[in-house]
Amino acid sequence: MCLGIPGEIIEISEERPDLAKVSVSGVKRTINIGLLEDDPPKPGEWILIHVGFALSKIDEQEAAAALEFLESIGKAYEDEMAALLESRIE
Repeated sequence: MCLGIPGEIIEISEERPDLAKVSVSGVKRTINIGLLEDDPPKPGEWILIHVGFALSKIDEQEAAAALEFLESIGKAYEDEMAALLESRIE
């Protein structure tokens, strides 16, 4: 399964306009935005990222929904691990 991760554009590289600094849950990453077909994103806008490339521009509501979904996946995994640790399976 491939998941996109939402990130907020912080700045566009002046030397390489196909690269942007993005905040992904507070962690800053440089992402390639050159594959986007529409107008390039601007600081403050959101993109969906996969393996270092911007897949599409998204709005703030879509970013919040994607983050909520990703957190729910992690929560399910945490619950599964806790159940496994409590089991007596050897």
